[in-house]
Amino acid sequence: MFQKLLLVLTLVVFGCNQDVQSQEQNTIAVSQKPEGVQTQVWSGRRNAITQAVELASPAVVSINVSKVVESVSRYRDPIFEYLYRRQRQQITHRKITEVGSGFIISADGYIVTNDHVAGGASSITVAFSDGKTFDAKLVGSDFASDLALLKIDASYDLPYLKFSEAGPPIVGEWSIAMGNPFGLFEASAPSVTVGVVSANDRDLQLQEGRIYRDMIQTDAAINRGNSGGPLLNALGEVIGVNTAIITEGAGGSVGIGFAVPAHKAIRILNEIKETGRVDRSYYIGMRGRTVSARDASNERLERPRGVLVVRVDMDSPAWEAGFRPHDVIVSMAGGSVNTQEDFISLLYDFRPGEVIPFEIIRNQRRQKLEMKLGSNQNI
Repeated sequence: MFQKLLLVLTLVVFGCNQDVQSQEQNTIAVSQKPEGVQTQVWSGRRNAITQAVELASPAVVSINVSKVVESVSRYRDPIFEYLYRRQRQQITHRKITEVGSGFIISADGYIVTNDHVAGGASSITVAFSDGKTFDAKLVGSDFASDLALLKIDASYDLPYLKFSEAGPPIVGEWSIAMGNPFGLFEASAPSVTVGVVSANDRDLQLQEGRIYRDMIQTDAAINRGNSGGPLLNALGEVIGVNTAIITEGAGGSVGIGFAVPAHKAIRILNEIKETGRVDRSYYIGMRGRTVSARDASNERLERPRGVLVVRVDMDSPAWEAGFRPHDVIVSMAGGSVNTQEDFISLLYDFRPGEVIPFEIIRNQRRQKLEMKLGSNQNI
């Protein structure tokens, strides 16, 4: 790709062998600051977005990560297959490097990024726009929410960004994505793309165990390498952490990107900072499955929707809450439960010891239950 880019630049710069001259004079025109009527137009170039970018740029960083990846390959060995009835396996380890984005959230050097950028890293380097680089340590990460917290040590206070505390962003307001797409601009000013907040509370399907719920949707261009960078409002406040995109073909932006909202990121990052992890050691003592068409018929439901409880352990949190086999869970903490994936996704917003309200259907009647989450560490 770099060679193609270089070729394009070469054609632009050197595509003509003859000198190019102005028809009037052989000098380069330089724009001067206008006077009079055009002064307002000139000053209008500086707006809320340019000011937000100027404020945020020093706190946005590039992140270079080295990881050791294990891969398993199988190969034919007739003797081994005869003795053990299976193929031989060879386990290999290889070192890979990945590039992402991040942003500083405190003067003493805490940095936010995605778990898929820095999780499991063997070494991490953070590069600033002024060319300075620092080795970083992974304080902790959360696979489910795809967030990670890093720490660097500097001998001076670092510029940092603040999370917005104004609640969900306004649909239609400006959104500014900053970061290092495709790793093109390491140790230089971050790239800036601008759009609007397209929607709040977007729920995506489970992605290999990652849970993307209540996401902010934006049409600001987000590409590979932007992961972990900030999504800002026009005040320069962080409204989300750029995390995922819907894409096709070569994997570039099609105008549908998603960010972990500020309120969710704040809670998770605070937990990681305090304990190095997010406590999801749940124990509920209940088993269930997504309601099938046959289940709906057996339970005389209007349609196949919800989670059918198939087993409840005696004296478990679920038992104490009043759950029994054949209950159908249709709502949890105010969120609809249509499938088992919905149940798991909503559960991950809570921690052991917290109380969750449920709505169930039992014998064709709706009932409300409350369950206090237990911890498997106490079993």
